[in-house]
Amino acid sequence: MLHYAVVFFVIALVAALFGFTGIASGAASIAQTLFMIFLVLAVIAFIVNLFRSRG
Repeated sequence: MLHYAVVFFVIALVAALFGFTGIASGAASIAQTLFMIFLVLAVIAFIVNLFRSRG
């Protein structure tokens, strides 16, 4: 599960790199949306991994 969190985080960083720097200004809103979605998914995956490792 931690692997998925890291993958989501890397995808969010790549989306932020292309969208926030002005390389593709038309896709900036899409990149911001993807960044938020993958960031939330990464946090959820970290939390689930914490609860699974305790049990």
